[in-house]
Amino acid sequence: MLADHFPLLALRVRTPRLELRLPAPEELAALAELAAEGVHAPGSMPFLVPWTDQEPALVARSLVQFHWLRLGRWSPDDWGLDLVVFRDGEVVGQQSMSAKQFAIIREVHTGSWVGRRHQGQGIGTEMRRAVLHLAFAGLGAEEAASGAFEDNAASLAVSRKLGYRPDGVARHVVRDALAVEHRLRLGRDAWRDDVPVTIEGLPPCLPLFGI
Repeated sequence: MLADHFPLLALRVRTPRLELRLPAPEELAALAELAAEGVHAPGSMPFLVPWTDQEPALVARSLVQFHWLRLGRWSPDDWGLDLVVFRDGEVVGQQSMSAKQFAIIREVHTGSWVGRRHQGQGIGTEMRRAVLHLAFAGLGAEEAASGAFEDNAASLAVSRKLGYRPDGVARHVVRDALAVEHRLRLGRDAWRDDVPVTIEGLPPCLPLFGI
């Protein structure tokens, strides 16, 4: 089996409603199609790299290429895990977690998006809880960092709900205009494991995370 050679393919993170895992090819296609339908209102841009400012077909293709690129570049010292989020077998979004020199720094960065037709149902909060459980309980992280632009109320609300603390601001240029990012941080001591989360298939993956 391919997972014998790349065990991340067998990693599963589950909450009461959701399953997070790497996708099979047709599931990656479904994720690409969901992204092409729209991730945010046209007048806003929640991403530092405005990858959604393309024709739908190019949005889908760039997502597929980036997914493969991240897996192909994976190393224990520099990794990015892009988990597809499923609810009742349907693709609803993507939850990412990345780190550099994790074995020493013990810090992860998270990012995510939910398809527009699935927004407003608490999915973003639940999938963030899932990946935080993977980080803190599964990998032994000490810190989780995130960020959102000041007009991204939904993402900032999720972070506040989960106990993140402010960690300064950063100024970027997005769409040729100033975009102010609010940086946020959650330490192990402030993390609350309030929702049942299970992890399957983690032990063979630990060397890939550098631990």
